[in-house]
Amino acid sequence: MDKLEKKITFEEALARLEEIVRMLESGSAPLDKSLELFEEGVRLVKMCNSQLDNVEQRIKILSKGDNGEMTEENFVGGAQ
Repeated sequence: MDKLEKKITFEEALARLEEIVRMLESGSAPLDKSLELFEEGVRLVKMCNSQLDNVEQRIKILSKGDNGEMTEENFVGGAQ
């Protein structure tokens, strides 16, 4: 079973991405293996971005209104 076929946490995906980067930067893997690692990295990045997008949608911003009461707003983030 491919590691990506099972549910992995954001932290596990990030750790695997760091491992892939180290292997690719070392240049020691043959071309076919390097391509496999690169493709796995792309899938992991997409998965991490999706998880971050989901978390961002759940974040709320608490702010104090003019009347002194706390209000809740949706977080609007991302590249502006």
